[in-house]
Amino acid sequence: MDTSKLTKQLNKEQLTAVTAPLEHILVLAGAGSGKTRCLTYRIAWLIATDKTNPHNILAVTFTNKAANQMRFRIDNLLTEPAKGLWVGTFHGITHRFLRTHWQAANLSQSFQILDSNDQLRSIKRLLKALAVDEKVFPPKKIQNFINTNKDEGLRARNLTADENDLWLNQMIEIYQIYEENCQRSDVVDFGELLLRCYETLRDNPQLLEYYQQRFQFIHVDEFQDTNNIQYKWLQLLAGQNSKLFVVFDDDQSIYAWRGAKIENIQRLQHDFANTKLIRLEQNYRSTSKILTAANVLIANNTKRLGKNLWTNGAIGEPIVLYQAYSEVDEAWFVAEQILAWQGSRKEVAILYRTTAQSRQFEEILLQKNIPYRIYGGLRFYERLEIKDILAYLRLSMNRNDDNAFERVINTPKRGIGERTVVMLRGEARQQNISLWQASNNIFASGQLSKRAANSLQNFMALIEKLANLELPLQEKIEYAKMSTGLVEHYQKAGKEEAQGRLENLEELANAAHQFERQYNNASSVLSGFLDHAALEAGEKQSKSNDCVQLMTLHSAKGLEFEVVFLSGLEEDLFPHKNSLDDFNLEEERRLCYVGITRARKLLYLCHSKSRFRYGERNICKPSRFIEEIPEELIKKVRLA
Repeated sequence: MDTSKLTKQLNKEQLTAVTAPLEHILVLAGAGSGKTRCLTYRIAWLIATDKTNPHNILAVTFTNKAANQMRFRIDNLLTEPAKGLWVGTFHGITHRFLRTHWQAANLSQSFQILDSNDQLRSIKRLLKALAVDEKVFPPKKIQNFINTNKDEGLRARNLTADENDLWLNQMIEIYQIYEENCQRSDVVDFGELLLRCYETLRDNPQLLEYYQQRFQFIHVDEFQDTNNIQYKWLQLLAGQNSKLFVVFDDDQSIYAWRGAKIENIQRLQHDFANTKLIRLEQNYRSTSKILTAANVLIANNTKRLGKNLWTNGAIGEPIVLYQAYSEVDEAWFVAEQILAWQGSRKEVAILYRTTAQSRQFEEILLQKNIPYRIYGGLRFYERLEIKDILAYLRLSMNRNDDNAFERVINTPKRGIGERTVVMLRGEARQQNISLWQASNNIFASGQLSKRAANSLQNFMALIEKLANLELPLQEKIEYAKMSTGLVEHYQKAGKEEAQGRLENLEELANAAHQFERQYNNASSVLSGFLDHAALEAGEKQSKSNDCVQLMTLHSAKGLEFEVVFLSGLEEDLFPHKNSLDDFNLEEERRLCYVGITRARKLLYLCHSKSRFRYGERNICKPSRFIEEIPEELIKKVRLA
């Protein structure tokens, strides 16, 4: 095969990486530098030059989309499909292994996979069987405990706790019983795929030797996102003879909260002798000014290998810095700039640190008739926690709202079981009345047990009290958050999920405050706000592909746009108030770096002088990240 097809489209550094000697290669690939191209061309080059055959190559990445794209590109580069080549995600590859070697893995041939929701339901059934109080041991916390330990490569038997630590000992026991239940039921969760595959290889020397001899060339994409068990699996599979080709960017390591270990880069250099580091620094995405800003910003991080992105492309426009008076002003500015943009709307992205920030942008974009889409998430009024609190408010306004009644009667759990709800539904159907009226009938008939009757009575009293409260709308929502137990309920979820849900509830109170200031009829402000929320939730997302993209910074990784608005650049928001220690601050800065390098042509940095939070308007300090960008790259603007 003529390999010029593989080499003529590569720059000098890419060519060096693709044609590197058969040793351990680490490719430090900056944003927009062609890392996927480098990885796929390396695999194609190995095959085309007869350095090896497809049967001896393994390529691992993190998403099915990336794996499919990689396979498609490799086949396009070669004269015939690369049969025998294994390309897939960590979970996909290990699942394939377990299906092939189910006996060695102590599974049946027909084992099933538990997705995240099935796993949670399994844990809830287990707690019920053990008569464990879910208030003390929340199912989502147990799920997080199990998955976190599996990501670390730890079974329940590997964990110990001080005998006085009753909570941790109980968690370990639940983990142990959960493992036994899964084994008996012949099911594996996502974390188990990796851990079981690792243990099966480790404990079966002949099987391990077969795969070590087979996969002589192991390729890994986005290596900075690997967790502990993924690293141990790769290390075991590589053995002493396989050659690693690892592509990574330590400046885009932003998933520590998911268990990703940036330290794996140092571990790899230590564990695998004579690794060769190659830097890809030529960027094919952004203008020179955007890249300079990114380089200077990220240089403030100390724990990095270091690289300097550059481009042969345009110098580009200055980075626009807009200081808004408020979050409303910020959203209006962004909308005005989008209306003035002459290009495709799908090439415009609004990025934010927290999901709660989307609400203000959504409202203004709707007012301006600018089509938008929430990338990788739900619109504000469609989010679970928002629908929960609004259902309480709806029921307080209209006791005959059966949908609201069913949604919140046992959210959070308050001792009203499914048997009681079935009884209420039957009474409501038979008498052709609402569930609320059916509840009163059931009370009068004495059909409920004393415990169920007390729980239902307390719930109805809570709704009555909420209805009779004469408070400003914002304060009423704050009261509802606490009195209903929703705040405590969401705090039982994993740290990141809980934080996001509580920030969204806070933003709903902000929305209520803003609405009440603009609404004329004080006597029906709650009704008006509920109508407003329903109308916004009912707005159909545009079917057109030409929509502005709204997303969190974490969701933006791997994407690129002509125009990027990086919003909410204020201290305690970005960097986030929970991330101000040295380790987390460096990750926040990497997140900002990711945001900046999403932009191809135009980059807007936005911050507000004040922001309505925690029930009052707070003066905001500009983010330190703004100060870390050279002034000569920035153009400060104000709306006319």
